[in-house]
Order: sequence, then structure tokens, then C-alpha cells
Amino acid sequence: MMRYDRSNMALVLGALIVTSVAADKAEALVEGTKLIPHRAVYEMSMGESKRGSSISGISGRMVFEFSGSACEGYTLNMRLVTEVLNREGSPTLSDLRSSTWESGKGQRFRFNSSQYLNQRLREKTSGDAKRLVDGEVVDVKIKDPKPKKLQFPTKILFPTQHSLAVLRAASEGQTIFQAPVYDGSEDGQKLYATTTFIGKPRAKSAGKNLPPVTSAKALDGLTWWPITISYFEEGKKDQETPSYQIGFRLYSNGVSRDLTIDYDDFSMRGALKESEFLKESDCKP
Repeated sequence: MMRYDRSNMALVLGALIVTSVAADKAEALVEGTKLIPHRAVYEMSMGESKRGSSISGISGRMVFEFSGSACEGYTLNMRLVTEVLNREGSPTLSDLRSSTWESGKGQRFRFNSSQYLNQRLREKTSGDAKRLVDGEVVDVKIKDPKPKKLQFPTKILFPTQHSLAVLRAASEGQTIFQAPVYDGSEDGQKLYATTTFIGKPRAKSAGKNLPPVTSAKALDGLTWWPITISYFEEGKKDQETPSYQIGFRLYSNGVSRDLTIDYDDFSMRGALKESEFLKESDCKP
């Protein structure tokens, strides 16, 4: 069973906003894709409480801010603050904070996340991953919670690399995209196999009936795709169902709307409430 307070949710949500340039074999998939730096605020609410779940209600807000360029690298800061009610109606205040940086060509990925429960630090994860010069492996040095060194095959993608590859696959008319993803979750030691299902592109005016959002009129003129990403634990034999799924509308500039995060025993929704497009860099890689 996936617990709500796992720190990996803070990092996996980073895949909802496309913010990097892919490396290795994925580089060809995302070449030429342009992304707009922006800040997005989502109102979080309870989706479905499934049988056996200990959670009866969720409310809160999530804020993403993406900045940077292909020259200086990309930074994604996220904060998710929610009040979670158990079956007895007792509240728990959860505060997840995540900050990641990826180099412009996906050669390096730094991650730092903290989780607070009722204003007390519960978990902290930080580390640095980089592709070695020989291109054979990705070397990971974990600082928190305990120093440790790991190595993974170089074919893995970092979260924003993966997101851009999905966006490119969608624009090329693909319906399924699969890739292993490393996001620094679960104390920095977990690798996920992902399967992404891409729906048909929707007409540019298909989102006009959504609730009005500050500074989001620009989205009405963009193509978007319904996306569902399933995350499976890499190396876990006979895993028939994913550890969790993320569903959302992915616009061609990388902004997401109508989020759904689905775990074994409950789901959570995120509605875009505010968006602000930030100054673009004049970087010419």
C-alpha cells in the first residue's frame, strides 16, 4: 500500500511540468521543443477514497515554479501543503517541499526534498546524479538521509527529461511511451519503470469551458493531450498494477491542468487556479 506521506510524491509531481532537454537516445525525441518558464498554483482536493483507505479527506494547495534555460540548466521548485483527514476525522498537516536542478542536456540532476508533518521535519532526501564520461552508467551520490553511492544504467531518464520525451512523443502521434525514470525518491534509492498512455490531440478550443484561471488565456490557443503515466518499481517481479498513476492535460508549452494522482487506496485531484508566465531567457545553446 502506498502511503500518502511518502516523499516520492513530491518528486514525481515534478514530471507534470516539462523543464529540460533530454540526453542520450531521448535527445532526438525532444530536440526543438520550446518550453515557457512559468509559475502554476493548483488547488488540491480529495478524489476517490478506495476500500480500506485510512484517508477520508484532503484539501490544500500545490505551487510549481520553473525557471532557467538550456545554457544555465533548469530549476523546478515545488511545495505541496495539505490537510489530510483520517477516518476518525483527525487532521494531519502535511508539507512537502522539493527543489531540483537539471543541466540543459540532462547530464546532471540534483535533488533536495523535505517532508513536514504537523510542522515537524519527518523526512529529508538530497543527492546528486550525473552521467559518467564513458556514458555507461549514471553515478548517484546520496547525502540525506544517509550517505550512499549508487549506479544505474545510462539509459534512464531524469524526471524532466522524461516529460519532454513524452511531449515529443505526443506531438509525433505516438500513443505509448516507455522509459525507466530516476527522480531521487524513496531516499534516493528507487528506480521506476514508466508506461505513458497518450490520448488523441484535442482541438485548441477544447479547454475553453474549463473554469477561468489567472493569466491562462494563452492556454486556450494551444494543442493539448490527455496523459496517464503509470509508475512501476523497477526490478519488482510480477507487479501487475502500478505503484501509482498520474493523469493530466499536457499543453504543448509544458503546462498541465486537471491533475489526478491515483494511489492504491485513494486519489487526489489538482485544479489549476493561477498561472504566471515568467521571463524567458535569450540563451542560444
